[in-house]
Amino acid sequence: MAGKNPQSHAKRARELAVKERRERKREKKAEAAAERAAIGDAPAGENVGGDSPSAGVEDESGGADERLSS
Repeated sequence: MAGKNPQSHAKRARELAVKERRERKREKKAEAAAERAAIGDAPAGENVGGDSPSAGVEDESGGADERLSS
């Protein structure tokens, strides 16, 4: 039986880093949404601080993952 390929360790580390980055991004977005909800004066469709209306728009299902998998 062959030993583990050292490349698999690097791949696992990369995948873990990506997963953690996505989790931090979700937490940050949730925090911003909660802050907007607490303030309550900005309409849901209003762009508060982004450069463009479509900046960072993503559905809850993680659309970026689906686009990358094909």
